[in-house]
Amino acid sequence: MNIADVRCFLLDMDGTFYLGGELIEGSLDFIDRVLATGRNYMFLTNNSSHNANFYVEKLRRMGLETDRSHILTSGEATCEKLRALYPGKRAFVLGNEYLLEEFKEAGVPVDDANPDIVVVGFDTTLDYDKMRRVCDFVRAGLPYIATHPDFNCPTETGFMPDIGAILAFIEASAGRRPDLVVGKPNTGIVEAVLRRTGLSVDQLAMVGDRLYTDIETGLRSGMLSILVMSGETTERMLAESDTVPDLKFDRLSDMIPML
Repeated sequence: MNIADVRCFLLDMDGTFYLGGELIEGSLDFIDRVLATGRNYMFLTNNSSHNANFYVEKLRRMGLETDRSHILTSGEATCEKLRALYPGKRAFVLGNEYLLEEFKEAGVPVDDANPDIVVVGFDTTLDYDKMRRVCDFVRAGLPYIATHPDFNCPTETGFMPDIGAILAFIEASAGRRPDLVVGKPNTGIVEAVLRRTGLSVDQLAMVGDRLYTDIETGLRSGMLSILVMSGETTERMLAESDTVPDLKFDRLSDMIPML
């Protein structure tokens, strides 16, 4: 499998296409080349604290005119999974307004008082009352789903605690890990990509800066895995990791001559 066979590039966002609020040099040129050669792209993000509309606007401010068909969040993929596994079931959702908006658009009913299932996202409006309630529902044995596994979320100044830290809090109190985690590197978000694109895994490439989410996604699913060194992963981290990408570049634009 090589880049010439790829029909759609699945792109991580922060650390791959941009860093914080700044576009990584050459990112727009990469998109232009992908489209000019008859290929396509889709941004694939684990961050369930924002929705596709948020990212469309953020990318527009950076100079990329795109639409929601080019963006898939772990929140959207989670909603698709819930509709398939628990049709019509009411969810307690630990998440902010963006995640709740995704549930509303997807037609997944939300019920904070008497839910059938528990969904945990990256909730940037978290407070103690929410944590108490989610632990009560998890402790009661309700089906328990997480949008993604990341422990930290990158910021301009370092990192902020992500959903992984929230899941650890719940486990410490309620004694359970999620029954299902949807986002990268798990299969739920890949299944959503396949449905949306109509392509097979051998026509896709996963491109990102994180070994344990982006590259693992490619390796586990059988698609081409491409590491860019513009974000989290250092040469030392790569040398010490058992996760080995198929290809490595400094940044997205370094792939242009191969397209």
